[in-house]
Amino acid sequence: MFRVLASTPESMGAEAIARHARRAEAMGFDGLLIPDAIHDALVLSALALNATQRLCVTTGVLVAFARSPMVTAVAAWDLQRLSGGRFRLGVGTQIQQNIEQRYSARWGSPVPQLREYVQALKAIFHTFQTGKPLAFAGEHYQFSRLQPFFNPGPSDCGEPPILCGAVGPAMSRMVGRVADGVITHPTSTERAVLRQAFWPNVQAGLDKAGVDNAGVDKAGVEQAGRAAGEFTTLLSPLVATGVDATAVQTAYEQQRRLLAFLFSTPAYWRSLECFGWQDRGEQLREMTRNNRWQDLPAVVTDELLHTFVAGATYPEIAGELCRRFGGLGQEIIFPLPEREDEDAQVSEVVRALQRGV
Repeated sequence: MFRVLASTPESMGAEAIARHARRAEAMGFDGLLIPDAIHDALVLSALALNATQRLCVTTGVLVAFARSPMVTAVAAWDLQRLSGGRFRLGVGTQIQQNIEQRYSARWGSPVPQLREYVQALKAIFHTFQTGKPLAFAGEHYQFSRLQPFFNPGPSDCGEPPILCGAVGPAMSRMVGRVADGVITHPTSTERAVLRQAFWPNVQAGLDKAGVDNAGVDKAGVEQAGRAAGEFTTLLSPLVATGVDATAVQTAYEQQRRLLAFLFSTPAYWRSLECFGWQDRGEQLREMTRNNRWQDLPAVVTDELLHTFVAGATYPEIAGELCRRFGGLGQEIIFPLPEREDEDAQVSEVVRALQRGV
């Protein structure tokens, strides 16, 4: 059985997000994932939460290094209060070029830096909730001042859970160690990749949860590992679906173009390596350097496409997703249809995924 979150198009802005969220809630989705790409995920989250009554909203994923942990913590605390406990903070690193050239922010060592970012958030949340002095001293972040005037005070809703995006082994271990959950990347959301390359590293982190290997003694004592059931895995599969075979094929071609773009980035080649396809990534990378963007999709063969994209018509797609991902996560993302006259059929898919059919 899955909790099912609706996706949100990166292009969707503030003028459309409330209606999108209400539509997802009416269709029976458990939650909504909001990207931080073209528009600000925190602004969109506030609007989505304010427009709904039961929908859980998760940022997926907020670009961490472009924002101070204190700025993020204050916004997340307000959203958790606004929603009565329906907000989850998903954070991630983005890539070095975007951090340095798009945001003009500092890129250090991404795994230790994101680990400290999460730990700093939790330390700030603890001070918000308890009023105890803020004292966090790490290599990348230091917080030692929070006057009572600036403290928003305790919340009956508790601390917002923190989920992290993760791709590589070191990041996966770190997330298992310090975060409340993980949001998988679409290029990693394939059964063999999850079982062979992803979950062993997350589990290694879970086994060491609470033990800080950066010298920042947050808890004061070393703690035993925690069970996987205490950790949320949100799966982000690529899906090609629709009312009939023609619609499914059209969706496949859209995903072919997306995969070609994604796999041109070396950070995502580990998934290709699981199948001996790293040369495809190298070929795509070389094509982007030569500005041959229109030629990228031809490199994604049907075999590669069907490996990384789950495809079937609406009546069959829930069974296909359960076959691929059953037992590998508690939550899954599913797209809202572009056509609202297909909402009833997608609602049936959502219910089937929730039942674990």
